[in-house]
Amino acid sequence: MTLARLTNNWLPSVPSMFDRMFEGDLMDWNTWNFAGTNSTLPAVNVKENDNEYSIEVAAPGLSKKDFQVNYENGRLTISSEKKDEREEKDGDRITRREFSYRSFQRSFTVPEEVVDAEKIDAKYTDGILYLTLPKREEARPKPARQIKIS
Repeated sequence: MTLARLTNNWLPSVPSMFDRMFEGDLMDWNTWNFAGTNSTLPAVNVKENDNEYSIEVAAPGLSKKDFQVNYENGRLTISSEKKDEREEKDGDRITRREFSYRSFQRSFTVPEEVVDAEKIDAKYTDGILYLTLPKREEARPKPARQIKIS
């Protein structure tokens, strides 16, 4: 049996997850950009300067209690789980009941010899989770040292 790509003639502008399976390594799902899909995987910005790494996770609609941030053996993991349940009653009868469940998990490999794990900081403001990973003093760039010529 041969695997073949299914052509989507009905809705050619709608990308298919199955189409993406044939574009590279099947196990390399973490490198896909889910920002344009209906997935609950949030967009992430990673920045670096001389003193720290900064990670911004766009997660509107959540609160800080919905997040869990863990660091273990050079891996930073950010996860969230939120359950919403709403119920409308007419007397003792339930006329409508809605619930939703959202979760995600993102992991990053952190260079242990560079980052000071004890000083990692997180805060959640205006729908964005901000993480600061300070670099160890010895990993920060040093200014050029002028050598005296004798």
